[in-house]
Amino acid sequence: MARKLSLIPVIFPAVLAVSFALLLSATPILAGHDYRDALRKSILFFEGQRSGRLPPDQRVRWRRDSALRDGSTAGVDLTGGYYDAGDNVKFGFPMAFTTTLLAWSIIDFGRNMGPELKNAVKAVKWSTDYLLKATAKPGVVYVQVGDAYSDHSCWERPEDMDTLRTVYKIDNAHPGSDVAGETAAALAAASIVFRSRDPAYSRLLLNRAVRVFNFADKHRGAYSSSLHAAVCPFYCDVNGYQDELLWAAAWLHKASRRRGYREYIVKNEVVLRAGDTINEFGWDNKHAGINVLISKEVLMGKAEYFESFKQNADGFICSLLPGISHPQVQYSPGGLIFKAGGSNMQHVTSLSFLLLSYSNYLSHANKVVPCGERSASPALLKHLAKRQVNYILGDNPLGMSYMVGYGSRFPRRIHHRGSSLPSVAAHPARIGCKAGSQYYSSPNPNPNLLVGAVVGGPNVSDAFPDSRPYFQESEPTTYINAPLVGLLAFFSAHP
Repeated sequence: MARKLSLIPVIFPAVLAVSFALLLSATPILAGHDYRDALRKSILFFEGQRSGRLPPDQRVRWRRDSALRDGSTAGVDLTGGYYDAGDNVKFGFPMAFTTTLLAWSIIDFGRNMGPELKNAVKAVKWSTDYLLKATAKPGVVYVQVGDAYSDHSCWERPEDMDTLRTVYKIDNAHPGSDVAGETAAALAAASIVFRSRDPAYSRLLLNRAVRVFNFADKHRGAYSSSLHAAVCPFYCDVNGYQDELLWAAAWLHKASRRRGYREYIVKNEVVLRAGDTINEFGWDNKHAGINVLISKEVLMGKAEYFESFKQNADGFICSLLPGISHPQVQYSPGGLIFKAGGSNMQHVTSLSFLLLSYSNYLSHANKVVPCGERSASPALLKHLAKRQVNYILGDNPLGMSYMVGYGSRFPRRIHHRGSSLPSVAAHPARIGCKAGSQYYSSPNPNPNLLVGAVVGGPNVSDAFPDSRPYFQESEPTTYINAPLVGLLAFFSAHP
């Protein structure tokens, strides 16, 4: 039931003004955190979200093969990929964003991943193999498998799934520049990951990214218009498709170094509104990410023509600073970034990832961010990102880790069908659509630990109901975990 809710600016009276002093002096757990263990688990989570035929080296053993006929009603093979959250629909938009952020995590922090690097790369490939299937036909992108309303009316294991596996696509007559642009970005970013590991696969990814981007740019429109009944209100594009076109061009520029993409970015910066809503970053809104990604080249002294993107990135950083933060970015009394809408932890991990990445770019350039009368150093940005990671891992008013399986106290009743229903090994007989309701409503802990899953998290007052019906708080998503992989990799090497 992952849903994007409205991003209307809301200032919550319950939010206390969090000062630098609070965030800088917040007491850490004395023993510190095992970031290496958390990193391993954050990547393992993706194996629990796999759809399709599971490989022999599958480590989440309570899962089994599922959705093996996906795409058959449309005459195509769309098996594989990821279930994005606690339901059994494959939504292409958040899956592509997850892939882009997993790839970015490896590009920037793979050297810090140690033995987990190979598992992170596998997590990317599980998705890109699917995205290649979804984009195999020129002028068409398959963007969703499964009817969300049918799926959400049942509570059943993916292995038992008998809900409608309707296939949804965009094409020349029914555009979706947002989901196609994000898919192009994912393929381009992943091509960098595989450049030295598998050059032929890398070339395939990059060539496909180019084709999908050209389609997205030529046939402009939001997929929420073309496929409104299927994708809204679940992954409705509230923000518009313009940012995904710039985002894709930025990744294609990084992956290919072709001048045409640089010229596209410069030419379309204003037209595609690069400076809008710069304090947003997630599966719907790429603005902050665009500006941080492109700013790296400016900070390296190689791209003065992108200077305005660096100014936007600086503005984004300033909007996150406690005490002077933007109305859309608040902090809970316990110091957690909080934004209006559902599944808050997606904002925590994605914004923290940008803080850390930008901090590294600034460090290499020996620069700071000017924010009015004060400045933000790379060390401060790292500290702010680390505080958010530590909050997730247990440094919070409830003393609870929001990552399943990490620490001694973590969510036990997450909103996740496979986790909450008996496994096929424990209960070989089929559990029907409505027969699963008893498990949904049960006060008992989930029988299967979805290790590494990070849930939507506490509310603005740091309160957390460990209860399946509270899906905004208790549902994990792939796009919460993807940027967290990079954060944990860095802090495992720099505790």
